[in-house]
Amino acid sequence: MRAYIETFGCTFNKGDSEIMAGILSKKGIRVVDTIKDADLIIINTCYVKHPTEHKVINRIKKVQELYPSKPLIVTGCMVEIDPEKLEKIAPRASWIGPHKIHKIYEAAKGTIVGERIKETGPYPIKKAEMPRIRFNPHIHIIQLCEGCLGECRYCCTRFARGKLQSHAIEALKREAEQAIIEGCKELQLTAQDTAAYGRDIGENLPELLNQISSIEDDFRIRVGMMHPMNVLDILEDLIDAFKSEKIYKFLHLPVQSGNNRVLEDMGRGYTVEDFRYIVESFREEIPEMSIATDIIVGYPTEDEKAFQDTCKLLKEIKPNFIHLSKYKHRPRAPSSSLKELDFKVVKRRSKIIEKIKSEITIKDNMKLIGKSQKILIVEKGRKGGFIGRTNSYIPVITEKADPGSFLKVKINGATNTYLTATPIE
Repeated sequence: MRAYIETFGCTFNKGDSEIMAGILSKKGIRVVDTIKDADLIIINTCYVKHPTEHKVINRIKKVQELYPSKPLIVTGCMVEIDPEKLEKIAPRASWIGPHKIHKIYEAAKGTIVGERIKETGPYPIKKAEMPRIRFNPHIHIIQLCEGCLGECRYCCTRFARGKLQSHAIEALKREAEQAIIEGCKELQLTAQDTAAYGRDIGENLPELLNQISSIEDDFRIRVGMMHPMNVLDILEDLIDAFKSEKIYKFLHLPVQSGNNRVLEDMGRGYTVEDFRYIVESFREEIPEMSIATDIIVGYPTEDEKAFQDTCKLLKEIKPNFIHLSKYKHRPRAPSSSLKELDFKVVKRRSKIIEKIKSEITIKDNMKLIGKSQKILIVEKGRKGGFIGRTNSYIPVITEKADPGSFLKVKINGATNTYLTATPIE
């Protein structure tokens, strides 16, 4: 039997797909690269944003239309968040919830002979100890924990991922060591909130980073998204851990709004001043630290003053990366009981933030032209060339390189999303 896995969403979801591929492969089911070569189709869904929901739904419909004779398994967050809609669009598909991916082989075996399998509900599983097939042989995804401690009123992901479940440092370090032995050069530490890691088992993120950084070899660690509320009480130790030369100087810290009243309405649990303090503390100790943040435009209680506060904060902080979302009601989220703002207002505000974003990033990137950088080449570009990352995690495209290697380059060009460079002989 041959299976094809298509993945939507975050790094954590990619990790789930790699685990499912590993389980299937170990049981003798070959995972193929193209849907045409497959006997079984698996679509691993994301449901965090409204545009992603539409992409997922349209893809599920299209796959059933194009390949009506091929059995389908739907996995991921949609299974737990919106089962009614899934039942409507895919009445014959099998389901595997995020906490049941260890059942993928049994589901595949049943689905291929015409059974309809449904495996849902919470179930703590040790993903750190599961087999996996890496989709990029140079990058290993480490899922530190699953679930979160937050109660954000706009979020539906927490209904799929549940409460916090952390893996022990010892198990995660073993996983990292094995990945390095097998030739990986980048470790991507991921979770719904990496700053919450270990709160349920008496451990914490700085301790974990120190342990993984102590592994001998030349590799890089990318630390995933952190909730500001959970950064505050580990801040000093976290900054010290980030000083390791093996950790990318990259902090993903979503602020969502620059207005304290809106943050309170969102249920975020921190203030704008808390966010600013974290950013300033990192930059003071690690000047080359790049900051990524997330913004939600058009939250139902965001008035014009609150929006202008967000614009002001971005212009002051000047994040190197800004991920922008237009607010839209999500299934089961408490904020869905509020009246949405007029779409024209949300669209106008979104364009303003996009302009601010472009102005910040192009200026930052232009400053690097003419400078030398040591980059880690992580993959071949889809449109040619090779993609690497600077120590601050800024993407660099160069024409000649070997994926999985470090390369010294001179930056010769910049856009608002990436740099271009030539190797230094």
